[in-house]
Amino acid sequence: MKAVVHEVYGPPEVLRVAELDRPVPGPDEVLIQVHAAGVDPGVWHATAGLPYLLRLTPFRLRRGAARVRGMDVAGRVEAVGAQVTGVSPGDTVFGSCDGSFAEYVCARPERLAHLPAGLDFAHAAVVAVSGCTALQALRDTGRLRAGQSVLVLGAAGGVGAFAVQVAKALGAGWVTAVCGPGQEAFVRALGADEALDYTRDEPADRDRRYDVVLDIAGHRPLTGLRRVLAPGGTVVMVGAGTDGRWLGGLDRQLRGLLLSLLGGRRRPKRFRMLFSTQRAADLRQLADLIAAGRLTPPVARCFSLTAVPQALRRLREGGLQGKIAIVVREEA
Repeated sequence: MKAVVHEVYGPPEVLRVAELDRPVPGPDEVLIQVHAAGVDPGVWHATAGLPYLLRLTPFRLRRGAARVRGMDVAGRVEAVGAQVTGVSPGDTVFGSCDGSFAEYVCARPERLAHLPAGLDFAHAAVVAVSGCTALQALRDTGRLRAGQSVLVLGAAGGVGAFAVQVAKALGAGWVTAVCGPGQEAFVRALGADEALDYTRDEPADRDRRYDVVLDIAGHRPLTGLRRVLAPGGTVVMVGAGTDGRWLGGLDRQLRGLLLSLLGGRRRPKRFRMLFSTQRAADLRQLADLIAAGRLTPPVARCFSLTAVPQALRRLREGGLQGKIAIVVREEA
């Protein structure tokens, strides 16, 4: 099979397409014929090996062993291990795994869900990582309740575009979406009640206060984020958002946690870090929202498997409205 392999840290061009043996699923794994994969910032960081802290995690390279990159996946089940239930050969699925930039990949069934009817593979392939991040940030970490107000910083990107829609689906009474120049119509179409161009409007300078703030962009002063919170509100910091070579913004998140301790006990203003995972139950919830027409996976552009380096370059340039999909196998 063809796969995009990674052997040395560096710019996206260090990735190359190679011929590898087709993987064999273990007893608790599913073999997927990949039709499409998604691109997210985590793939860029893993390729570059930045921040350096990442090189101590399971995403690190190991001497003498090439890795296949990619996490988001959508495709057709080719085979299942003896211990797998709930998924059968021929099923169409989406979810996450390690190594989706390939024609075949093995995945764990607890990180997969069936494709909603009518959803194509390219759109399904961008759901798992960003969709679960948005859902867990709002529902679990932010504890969003019906009628509350939400501020999404970085609303036109992958996580942000899901967050705007998920917030409305969870019953948010008001969603303000902060985005780049020319992206206001896009985020309004996602369901935002208000769209702000970050080059012209600063949420901290306005009177509105929010119960939940999703800080995806990661560049605003923490004191400014605290100022836009309603009493008892929560800032959820999604991703590092900065280019620090050692910690990649983790120090900023730790400062946010420290600032939470200064918020008072009666009606605190909280900062919370998010480490999201992809779980079958959450994927099914997202699939139900898609099937009901309440969530549309946002695909900005599609690239081929051989063009993964160009896709990562385009992601890094910013300004996308949604996510990038890698089309591995054209649909019949």
